[in-house]
Amino acid sequence: MAISIRLTVNGKPVDAQVEPHTLLVQFLREQLRLTGTHVGCDTAQCGACTVHLDGRAVKSCNLLAAQADGMAVTTIEGLSADGELHPMQQAFRNCHGLQCGFCTPGMVMAATTLVQDKPDADADAIRTHLEGNLCRCTGYHNIVRAVQEGQAAMRAGSGAAGMVSAE
Repeated sequence: MAISIRLTVNGKPVDAQVEPHTLLVQFLREQLRLTGTHVGCDTAQCGACTVHLDGRAVKSCNLLAAQADGMAVTTIEGLSADGELHPMQQAFRNCHGLQCGFCTPGMVMAATTLVQDKPDADADAIRTHLEGNLCRCTGYHNIVRAVQEGQAAMRAGSGAAGMVSAE
């Protein structure tokens, strides 16, 4: 028996019917076709499914879509504005903070909330914050560099895209 949910996804209102057992990641990918949020481990261990829920980084494979009812969800697709990459997305690109790219959306989403919460986080704090996001390709060096570059750009307020929405 489907239930009705109403939420905001990437700034747009969404009314939908979901089965009670539908995970938020499934809803985003399968119903809304927002495939930038990846399914990795299905156990909230890898962080590939990280999205923002009311401005907080959460693992969407560990939440039911119904739990997001009435809330604001931002996916990796919702970070960019007016065709411009978000400063953290651009930093990952500039610093080669990705290899295969599978973990990248989750890393970027986690990193943007870190910078929002701790704008002066050092490399050790960045590594600690990203412990719940796994990359199987790199040694994390370029990821940390990318977060630092994104942090500097966000702090400098490179336009509206530099701000992380608290929705």
